[in-house]
Amino acid sequence: MAAPITKLQEVKLPSGPSPITPEQQYWKGFRSSQNVPSQSPVTHISFPPPPSNPLLPSNNDYFAVTTGTRVQVFSIRTRKLVKTFTRFSDIAHSGEIRRDGRVMVAGDETGKIQVFDVNSRAILKTWEEHKQPVWTTKFSPTELTTLMSASDDRTVRLWDLPSQQSTTTFIGHSDYVRSGSFMPGTMSNMIVTGSYDETVRLWDPRIPTRAAMIFKHAAPIEAVLPMPSGTTVLASADNQISVLDLVAGKPLQLLKNHQKTVTSLCLASNGTRLVSGGLDGHVKMFEVTGWNVVAGSKYPAPILSVNVISAGANREDKHLVVGMQSGVLSIKTRLSGQQKVKERERAKEMQALLEGTLEEYDKKNKKKRTRGVEKRLRGMDFMGEGADVIIEGNKRGRGKPEAIWENDLRKGRYSQALDKVLSRGLSSVTVLTLLTALRHRSAMRAALQGRDEATVQPIFRWVIKHITDPRYVSICVDAALLLLDIYSEHLGGSSELVQMTRLLHRRVRKEVERSQQAIQTSGMLEMLMVGMP
Repeated sequence: MAAPITKLQEVKLPSGPSPITPEQQYWKGFRSSQNVPSQSPVTHISFPPPPSNPLLPSNNDYFAVTTGTRVQVFSIRTRKLVKTFTRFSDIAHSGEIRRDGRVMVAGDETGKIQVFDVNSRAILKTWEEHKQPVWTTKFSPTELTTLMSASDDRTVRLWDLPSQQSTTTFIGHSDYVRSGSFMPGTMSNMIVTGSYDETVRLWDPRIPTRAAMIFKHAAPIEAVLPMPSGTTVLASADNQISVLDLVAGKPLQLLKNHQKTVTSLCLASNGTRLVSGGLDGHVKMFEVTGWNVVAGSKYPAPILSVNVISAGANREDKHLVVGMQSGVLSIKTRLSGQQKVKERERAKEMQALLEGTLEEYDKKNKKKRTRGVEKRLRGMDFMGEGADVIIEGNKRGRGKPEAIWENDLRKGRYSQALDKVLSRGLSSVTVLTLLTALRHRSAMRAALQGRDEATVQPIFRWVIKHITDPRYVSICVDAALLLLDIYSEHLGGSSELVQMTRLLHRRVRKEVERSQQAIQTSGMLEMLMVGMP
């Protein structure tokens, strides 16, 4: 009995360096872009971080977007606008939703602070102690009734929801206070603020008239962001981001990756990534171990706010939300594995509908759904309780049909096989596979000889194109030597072959020069290594 014909195995080339790093691939996964236009710049995007204590409630399904005289509330699950708060006397700032999703606070240009019930949109509390615009309002990560505010009147205040007045006033900044936050974890009673007086200050409520720590910068502070560890604070000043160590009392690093002012900072992936947005229209992603830029994207307008919204029990990154000066809110969503499959199937179904092949697509899908059951039952005959299971053998379907050029190769028609892979636009790896098979059979000369000017030119072109590729060089050298040996006496009668030979000569000479330079460099390195201890 004759042995079955097996398909020729394709040559496996070594993989080169990946053009896309895993981090870039991760951030490219934020797709399904949704742009929400607005009449005013999007100045703030708020999503409360999870509480440091897992016993504390955190069932919030909203994120808040502040734009003009409104605060818009979007659903994390659907990305749809669910509520709009418009009861502001002037431009609103820093709309923040509490971690339980029930209460929201925001300041405005008049210095007023208002607390809203998210469900009814009723005003629960109004404070008017600030005499200048209030730029920052935030809830405490541990106390549901405690919040802070920072204002252009140079003061920072603590508030308690039941009280009619602020409980603590921090005095010390000499210019506008545009950013601030509660410290995380065990230091949640402390506050960090950034001001246009070019300082970042750490405050202890027990000493409100003197900052516990001051970091001086060379430009106004636009944003401050404490790290989850509680020992590091990030601050943006002009186009730089400083990494401040609270334990050592000094800056650890200065990140200079933006071209213009960095306006917004946020954390992603449970604090293992930093995301920044700037007036240069760039969003940049950093890893927080060495503070290296790992990815980035460009937007069509200056960026005023950015945030990464997480969801699920593991707090996985769900949305990348960016607010621009043009009034556009960009929401990009990272699909989970199951959602990706559904999205691909939906795209295929839509393509089939447009091409008029929907019935074929449905039949194919039906076959896919039943294939799993068929695999489990194939070759088995169940004849009732206690019966033997008889496996007669799996009659597998026939393999992939043999390519025409493979049939020619098997039957010894080497020239025809080579012509077919070159003329049909098959991949370079397929041509390499065939030439390797010919070399193994000592049939390469038979495939190359006896050709006219028209049929030898495609082989010349392929060799010229790939002879500088290290993965192809061995087979290309063999083919080139045979071509020159067979057709050198005919070069004078063909201007095309003369031109191709000259081009091959130039490419080989250039590659030889590169090799010589590499050898010289290798020699110098070897001499240096000998002299090193």
